[in-house]
Amino acid sequence: MADFGLYEYQEEVVQRALRGENVIIWLPTGGGKTRAAVYVAKKHLENNPGAKVAVLVNKVHLVDQHYNKEFKPYLGQDYSLVSISGDCDQKDFFGCEVKNSDLVICTAQILENALTNQEEGKHVELSQFTLLIIDECHHTHKEGVYNKIMGRYVAQKLKGERRLPQILGLTASPGTGGAKSIKGAVEHVLQICANLDSVIVSSKVYAPELKKKVPRPRKRFDIVDRRPQDPFGDHLKFMMQFIHDFMALGPDFPVREFGTQEYEADVVILEKKGVTDRNRLLAQCALHLRQYNDALLINDTVRMVDAFRVLESYYSTKSSTATDGTDFFLLGLYQENEAELEKLAGDTRFENPKMGKLQNTLLEQFDQGEHSRGILFSKTRKSTHCLYDWVSNNPALQRAGIRAAILTGAGNGINYMTQNEQKDTIRNFRLGSLNLLISTSVAEEGLDIPECNLVVRYGLLTNEIAQQQASGRARASDSVYSVVAQAGGREVRRELLNECLEDLTGRAIGEVQRMEPREFQMKITDLQTEALLTRQLAEQLKIKKRSRFSAATVQLSCRGCFVPVAFGNDIKVIENAHHVNINQDFERYYKTSGQTPLKTFEDWEPGRVISCAACGKQWGREMVYKEIALLPILAIENFAMETPEGRKLASKWKNIEFTVEEFNFSTYCHNKFPNMFD
Repeated sequence: MADFGLYEYQEEVVQRALRGENVIIWLPTGGGKTRAAVYVAKKHLENNPGAKVAVLVNKVHLVDQHYNKEFKPYLGQDYSLVSISGDCDQKDFFGCEVKNSDLVICTAQILENALTNQEEGKHVELSQFTLLIIDECHHTHKEGVYNKIMGRYVAQKLKGERRLPQILGLTASPGTGGAKSIKGAVEHVLQICANLDSVIVSSKVYAPELKKKVPRPRKRFDIVDRRPQDPFGDHLKFMMQFIHDFMALGPDFPVREFGTQEYEADVVILEKKGVTDRNRLLAQCALHLRQYNDALLINDTVRMVDAFRVLESYYSTKSSTATDGTDFFLLGLYQENEAELEKLAGDTRFENPKMGKLQNTLLEQFDQGEHSRGILFSKTRKSTHCLYDWVSNNPALQRAGIRAAILTGAGNGINYMTQNEQKDTIRNFRLGSLNLLISTSVAEEGLDIPECNLVVRYGLLTNEIAQQQASGRARASDSVYSVVAQAGGREVRRELLNECLEDLTGRAIGEVQRMEPREFQMKITDLQTEALLTRQLAEQLKIKKRSRFSAATVQLSCRGCFVPVAFGNDIKVIENAHHVNINQDFERYYKTSGQTPLKTFEDWEPGRVISCAACGKQWGREMVYKEIALLPILAIENFAMETPEGRKLASKWKNIEFTVEEFNFSTYCHNKFPNMFD
């Protein structure tokens, strides 16, 4: 193994995998899990003529990273490799690509789609693979795509199917699954092992070498006192109370503290109640209260001006979409107080003290020299943009040579990054033209990011897995892991709890590893059998639920203004993903806005955003299908459903209680263009 460059602890953890066993490799971030997996794949291909390997990742940007940085350099000369993700054409011929390749690297969703798609050239079977490598395999639980794939695997195994691939899972931590006792943590680790049909291995003999190779950063809590005065926040709370008085809820709705996640949960429930009770006053007030609560949370995280801008942006479009007295009351309240809010937001005497502490933390590391690198983790995309604006316009941070960029998840929204933007940002950070990433959790897991001497956790409440992965980003010698938080705040308590849970995870894994093989196998089989029965029952209930109402008896109303706009049988589904309205009269109910995204897919391309013509509530986006059909894609969360049993809501299409038929392109064309077929 020396010619491959493995450390002795890596050699130790791959032994059972080399013998063909199903194995989860547990190594910390930076410990070289992927390199160990490449070695296992190489030996597997060498020793098994006709072998075929699939490497599954849970994020698109990891496809190219694993291909270019790990698998291609070591296997590319001797074997046929291909990388496939949602933004490349090969996904449309996945079955053919698998047939013609020795090793495929893809997102798990690509494989899941191919397992369910029966079309020739696209379909594959698990039995076509001889080794399945699952990156970040702790995600193999509940309804995750990894668990859907492994659910098929386990079902086939329990039926006696022998032509199944070997499994190799990789994780920095399986976590405790929310358990706080050793018994619960052991059960969680066993469940992950059962889901992956694998044992879990870690370094024992060469643990000191691993500890030396992956040193832990110096952890510290950078604590600030609570603001002595917060006139901006107090004024927001005054306005929120004014809205509560307007709603006149009464004693049945006790109000929790403004500016907390608990209060946000309350107003989400309040909005749903308003919609289902046909009480528009209640629903709209709840939506506006959530915006004010968001502003309070932002005020507590970044600058007052950032919180003000969020409200300013929200209300900038409201005057053109106001439809009744409730809308005019809420709009008027903001407009009457806008000047005072802007004045208070600009008063630097009451600025968030966390910003000063964060500045000192950054300067302490970046003043040490030009080779400093850091990652600043924050909770939301919105907060990363606010922090970037602050860093870019802060004279002291600019003098220190900080060159920052945002790194967030990919998507189509205004605050999302494209996959190419992600790649460019990571490449520039790796090359040194950037030295500070301001990131959401996307940078915690899997990304090949250079050694950092500073990792800052800012305003974050996450679990022990995320904490360990973020800490593992600080790999440079004498690196610092800083938690910037308010004295007595929940962030510090959660961070200390996570340390205990990290230790509990290690103890639980130790207990599982010490089990007698026979006892372990019996527990795994019991858990697998139970999970299979649970999935089968859930599927039966799902089918029953989807046929509860006839589609023609369900009417869709705008969730913003309650105007009826469609029936359930107007909705068809394309590629089991896009729910479109094919009724030609529907277009009079919506208006379009925004730019058309510069993206195309195999049979369709996205169009402009669509919103309710009456109240401006965003409904979804247009799509152009097969270059002919202009169709509105609807998100069901933006509608209320009138059913024979009353008004209902659904957050996703999979939760509705009527059956949606497949879109028939030929029938659509005959109805839309009858003269063409005469």
